[in-house]
Amino acid sequence: MDIGILHPGEMGISIAASAINGGHRVYWLSEGRSEKTRSRAERYHLTEAVSLERMCKDCSIIISVCPPHAAEDVADAVIEKGFSGLYLDANAISTKHARNIGEKMKTKGIDFVDGGIIGGPAWKPKETWMYLSGEKAEDISTIFAKGPLESKVIGEEVGKASALKMCYAAYTKGTTALLSAILAAAESNGVRQELYQQWDMDEEGFSEQVNRRARRVTAKAWRFEGEMKEIAETFEEVGLPGGFHLAAAEIFHRMAGFKDQTQTPELDDVLSALL
Repeated sequence: MDIGILHPGEMGISIAASAINGGHRVYWLSEGRSEKTRSRAERYHLTEAVSLERMCKDCSIIISVCPPHAAEDVADAVIEKGFSGLYLDANAISTKHARNIGEKMKTKGIDFVDGGIIGGPAWKPKETWMYLSGEKAEDISTIFAKGPLESKVIGEEVGKASALKMCYAAYTKGTTALLSAILAAAESNGVRQELYQQWDMDEEGFSEQVNRRARRVTAKAWRFEGEMKEIAETFEEVGLPGGFHLAAAEIFHRMAGFKDQTQTPELDDVLSALL
């Protein structure tokens, strides 16, 4: 089966690799992409598509793996090029956003599956899960049967997979933003060392865990900003306040300048960026 991936970033390339493990040919779109993307695609033996129009004609399935803010633009571009196959949106978007894209696809005769990825890039079994929902979800799941990406269908309702992703990330990434903000507030008030002492009395080693989380998240903070906004929208849609995750989005926005740094920044640099 011929499958298109938009786009083979760090996560997308691992998704493509699992599809290739299943005997499928995976295309990537070279138009407008960086040399880093080209190198990644060539390393894992993806087939080049010189235009989106060509990809939409050659592929029966297209998988979207991109930053949340770009998800709808990518979907619109695929629709515009006349794609008529099966489209998987595997992005960290709100339930409302997923349903909106699904409705657009449906009106154009495109089958749509909602996906939510939990875990890092999928290079080891049992570490990264793709949750799927939609009438054609099983068709997507079979693509990844050889792993190492794990896939699980959780229903036919579009939005269900995104809801799970949003709720999971609300805790994992949301608490990292909260802890980073707490460190910055403690630093500004001159009580960071005293806070560490109290934390470590409550749970041995907790302060060092927090430091690591605040430093390591900087590499992806630029991407998590949009994800926090999607979580806020998901909460608000069911009548819950979205303010906490909008604040988390602001925390990650302040860390966005660390994108593409080759080394993990020191904690003092992270706190300076936040303050």
